[in-house]
Amino acid sequence: MRASVLARASLRHATLRSGERTACQRTFASLSTRNHSITGQRHERIPCFSQHQQTQHQRQQRRWQSGTAAAIQEAAVHDPSALSQEAIVENLDPKEAARLDKVRNIGIAAHIDSGKTTATERVLFYTGRIKDIHEVRGRDAVGAKMDSMDLEREKGITIQSAATFCDWIKKQPDPVTGEMKDEKYHINLIDTPGHIDFTIEVERALRVLDGAVMILCAVSGVQSQTVTVDRQMRRYNVPRISFVNKMDRAGANPWKAVDGISQKLKMPAAAVQIPIGVEDQFKGVVDLIRMKALYSEGQNGEVVREDEVPSDLVQFANEKRRVLIDTLADVDDSIADAVLEEVTPGPDEIRAAIRRATISLKFSPVLMGSALADKSVQPMLDAVVDYLPNPSEVTNLALDRKRAETPVKLVSYNSLPFVGLAFKLEESNFGQLTYIRVYQGSLRKGANVFNARTGNKVKIPRIVRMHSNEMEEVQEIGAGEICAVFGVDCASGDTFTEGGLGYSMTSMFVPDPVISLSIKPKHTKDTPNFSKAISRFQREDPTFRVHVDVESGESIISGMGELHLSIYVERMRREYHTDVITGQPQVAYRETLQSHVPFDHLLKKQTGGAGDYARVVGYIEPTGQLGQNHFEQQIVGGTIPEKYMFACEKGFKESCQNGPMLGHRVLGASMVITDGATHMTDSSEMAFKNATQQAFRKAFLAAAPQVLEPLMKTVITAPTEFQGNIVGLLNKRNAVINDTEIGPEEFVLTADCSLNAMFGFSSQLRAATQGKGEFSMEFSHYAPAPGGLQKELVAKYEKERAEKAKK
Repeated sequence: MRASVLARASLRHATLRSGERTACQRTFASLSTRNHSITGQRHERIPCFSQHQQTQHQRQQRRWQSGTAAAIQEAAVHDPSALSQEAIVENLDPKEAARLDKVRNIGIAAHIDSGKTTATERVLFYTGRIKDIHEVRGRDAVGAKMDSMDLEREKGITIQSAATFCDWIKKQPDPVTGEMKDEKYHINLIDTPGHIDFTIEVERALRVLDGAVMILCAVSGVQSQTVTVDRQMRRYNVPRISFVNKMDRAGANPWKAVDGISQKLKMPAAAVQIPIGVEDQFKGVVDLIRMKALYSEGQNGEVVREDEVPSDLVQFANEKRRVLIDTLADVDDSIADAVLEEVTPGPDEIRAAIRRATISLKFSPVLMGSALADKSVQPMLDAVVDYLPNPSEVTNLALDRKRAETPVKLVSYNSLPFVGLAFKLEESNFGQLTYIRVYQGSLRKGANVFNARTGNKVKIPRIVRMHSNEMEEVQEIGAGEICAVFGVDCASGDTFTEGGLGYSMTSMFVPDPVISLSIKPKHTKDTPNFSKAISRFQREDPTFRVHVDVESGESIISGMGELHLSIYVERMRREYHTDVITGQPQVAYRETLQSHVPFDHLLKKQTGGAGDYARVVGYIEPTGQLGQNHFEQQIVGGTIPEKYMFACEKGFKESCQNGPMLGHRVLGASMVITDGATHMTDSSEMAFKNATQQAFRKAFLAAAPQVLEPLMKTVITAPTEFQGNIVGLLNKRNAVINDTEIGPEEFVLTADCSLNAMFGFSSQLRAATQGKGEFSMEFSHYAPAPGGLQKELVAKYEKERAEKAKK
């Protein structure tokens, strides 16, 4: 409490002393009455000052930094919980406030084939970023702008997230005159993949974005990957607006999607638009806030015509408007008060309430349209501006390593020391390209920054803004922006800071791989290129892992699924001209035990001179859950010295890495050492480590060991006529069907399937559904493998070990 009062007193004293608090508030309050139109996010945006103007500008910045900004930072460091985002926004430099108010960092995320890239293509066209619209599969030999890889255009899927930027002109009424005027908003946009195999691309995009557009299919509603994307958004506290796409498709029902968001995703949601017609009669939408009809006209829907609500929709529109207000009343106090007083809120009040509830993660407004039919995409852009936060309104924390990793709030002021996060690496023709989100301060070309992980000083030789695979060079990037830099050696997730700041930001969540392949170049001469490709892919993608099997000497690549690894194999062939030979896919099995087994193991070797002597006594047992393994010592009387206990723990951990049954990782094992014995000359740390490993192996094999296999949550979508065929395919694989949802034309089946049984399922599904079925898999949990499979796997492992021993 005292720290909070001191921080506020310090802030108040600094602002009053500099005489800027009143001016700041007056200017901030007047922002909405003045046209702070700024140019687009290009290098022309950086003003070209004369020498005198530059000096004056630098003095103003120093004065600001010594006053308000310094006091804000002091509060951010010493008591971040007491420093609200409102205080940060209120004390922004007016010039910075005007800039940040017009910036939005957003991502587009959804289930596979919901229309993310198609919607992004329209956004770029309507904002003037591209001159022509091209379709996703590249049928016109061009392809969508954001799918720049040949593989993406051939397969019709997004493999890598792609960043771009654009300027959106939104017409807004002047609060004083009421006259409509143009306001230019700058949008940094990342288009993400939908396939679960490339989930890391979504993770790292959402880690650095301030808001997102979640796209749903009007026919399918909330699908399996929508649930995954929702979980990722919640993990990083990303507010979202929802866009129901494909309103022109047969069977389109936007209310299924709205209900799905509320019920399946547990996120209060309500439509802010209703459709004018559905399926092939879809013409436009009715804006429920202003009660106006919006039609997209022109060759590519570039003209939005506003009209009165069609007479046959007035009653339905009023009903859905009441639903919107009632839903908002549950999540926003001001609307709740208006409802209780039986006052109908005005458009501005509703819009403000939606913004507050969306930013506070309590609500998601739902919009509708069809990106492929060029309808109602512009109102979605208006909603991005209206309801998603600007960078200064989002709370971002770092850890101060100089103060035992105490949380520190990052403040989006240009005048403060620089803090940025490298969230994505990419190899380009000019070297490694590192994508950086700037959270605090500004990044200038030629500046020296520090890598918080390595402590190395790095010079920034070149800064660019990305437009898919094209780039535009800039001299400086301000707080709250996204850019890319060349010539910086780092890893994905590294924090960069200026000067002596000891800040480090948490990285993104990286899921464990579930499938492996042995791999080697077909021709020995290709080995250098093969090594380069493997090294590059590992740097770019944290879910792509490579290790060398100690016993076989084979290189093993691991990833999130068959498609994931096949894409990298194909990229080696195309980008590095290296043909490779891949072995049988290896499933990431796990091992566990089921019973309590005591052990008393003595390691005694005499080889002349000092020998080995170690005795360990204790027991192993299951922990009760398939999580972390547990080691404990309950030695009484110091029969085993502390230094040897560390060796015992190390031996236990190494044993858990390579289990006794299959050589796979052990889960849910607990080892307790209760007694032991040492020898004056023959005992050593190595002896106790080996004794522990031997004791563990012997006891584990006596403790009813079990092989665990990964079960995948599998979602299959196909036309209803093929339901029997698909159920038959799953029954052959001993899958457990959890849910079946039958629609007018297609059905969605959810099942838990063994990963081992799903190899080759893709081609069988195509054959069984005439190529119309699709499926996605996501790791669900580990479960005991069937007895027959366990015996088969153990026998195979023992045979391989015996063959290697002969060699």
